[in-house]
Amino acid sequence: MTTVASFNVEYKQYLSPAGGLVGDQVPEIANDFEQIKSLYETMVMTRVFDAKAISLQRTGKLGTYASSLGHEAVHVGIGSAMNYEDVFAPSYREYGVQLVRGVKMSEILLYWGGDERGSNFSGPQHDFAWCVPIATQNTHAAGAALAFKLKKEARCTLSVIGDGGSSKGDFLEAINAASAFKLPMVFVIINNGWAISVPRTKQSSGQTLAQKGIAGGLPSIQVDGNDLLAVHHEVKQALTKARNGGGATVIEAITYRLGDHTTADDASRYRPDEEVENAKRFEPILRIRQYLMDNNQWSVQQENKLMDNCALKVEQAVKEYQGASKLPVTDMFDYMYAELPHDLAEQRAFALSLEDKEGEQ
Repeated sequence: MTTVASFNVEYKQYLSPAGGLVGDQVPEIANDFEQIKSLYETMVMTRVFDAKAISLQRTGKLGTYASSLGHEAVHVGIGSAMNYEDVFAPSYREYGVQLVRGVKMSEILLYWGGDERGSNFSGPQHDFAWCVPIATQNTHAAGAALAFKLKKEARCTLSVIGDGGSSKGDFLEAINAASAFKLPMVFVIINNGWAISVPRTKQSSGQTLAQKGIAGGLPSIQVDGNDLLAVHHEVKQALTKARNGGGATVIEAITYRLGDHTTADDASRYRPDEEVENAKRFEPILRIRQYLMDNNQWSVQQENKLMDNCALKVEQAVKEYQGASKLPVTDMFDYMYAELPHDLAEQRAFALSLEDKEGEQ
C-alpha cells in the first residue's frame, strides 16, 4: 500500500490563558508593548461598545445586533496585521477589525439601526460592507484578490467566516479559486464553537476546520483565537506571504462566543451554563491584561482611566447615532433599479402615503 499524500495542521499559541509566554519562539509583537497597549485599549473599547449596543437593542433603540463578546483578540489581531491598502471582507460582527481600520462606532450603530448610511463608513473605502448572507463574502474577496493579481498590485484580501459558514459552498469555492489561481488572499475561520444553535461537534466530523483549506490545496493552520499575539503574528505572516506572490492561507482561529448569536437569539436554550462559565477562563481581554501587568506595563489606575475613556467615547457615538437626520422612507426603493418595477412602485407609493399620514398626525 502506497501513501500518496499526508498533511499536518499546526496549532499556534504564544500567550497562555494565564498571560505567560509559551514555547521557544516569541513573535516580534510580544516585545512591542506600546503596540500591545494600543491594541488592548481597542479590545476593551470594542467590548464596552458591544455591551452598549446590546442595551440599545433591548430598549428598542437599535435593530437586531450581532454581539462580538469574546472575539476581541481575533478581531483586533486581524485588523492590526492588515495594511491600509488590503481589502477586508467581513461577515457581520467583526467590529474590532473595523475599529482598527478607522470605522466609527456611530456608523456601526447606524447600520444596525437600519440606516444604510452606516455602510458608507470611514476607514478604507475599498473594504467591503457587512455581509449577512452566509459565506458570500469569501467569493467576493476571491474576486478582488484576482483583480489585484491581474493588475500586479501588492495588495491582499482577507475574508472571515464562522465555523458554521465554513460548511457553505461559497467558502469552499473561494478556497478552490484561491488555490487554482494562487491568489493573494487570507481566509480566517473564526471558530467560536456554535453556528447559532448547532455545535461545532455536529457541524463537521473533521478533526479541524483548517483542513478544509488543505483539501483545496492551501497551507492551513490553527491559532488560539483568544491569543492576540498569535492572531496578529500568524495573520501578518500569511498576508506578507500572499502579498509577495506566495498564495493564499487558511487560518482557523479557536475562540468562543460568550454571548448570544444575535439579540434575536437566546443561547441559554441550547448551550450549557457550565460550558460558558468554563470558556470565560480563556477569554482574551483578561489574558492580555495579565501579560501587560506581569511586565509592569499596565496598572489598575490605567485600567480605570481606560474604562472611563471608553464609556465617554461610546456615549458620544450613541449621541451621534441618535442625532442623525431621518431619511425618507422612499430611500429603500430608490437606489436599486434604473426603472422601478411596477409592484415596487406601488409599494413605494403606499409607504410614502403612510409617512405623509404620520407627518399629519
